[in-house]
Amino acid sequence: MVKLLTSWDIKPGKEEEYFEFVVKEMVPTMIKLGMQPTEAWYTQWGEAPQILAGWVADDRETIERALASDNWEEISQKLFRFVDNFARKIVKAGGMFQL
Repeated sequence: MVKLLTSWDIKPGKEEEYFEFVVKEMVPTMIKLGMQPTEAWYTQWGEAPQILAGWVADDRETIERALASDNWEEISQKLFRFVDNFARKIVKAGGMFQL
């Protein structure tokens, strides 16, 4: 199993639109691309990204294919309307929270 780790900060004033987008569009699209959500963390305070989200897939090729797809391009561009400081990395899936 391989995991896509993502992080970002929600733009001020965009919280309600952001959460609606994630539930109605982003999660279903990620599942369609072959990735299952494993965790989502919200940072209340401190020096860390506001949102940390993990997505697991069977293999690295599935994630790389998804990230190269038109569906990913479309969904990520929509996400960028609501967030700043987006980052991602692919790691071997572990059993606990990963950075």
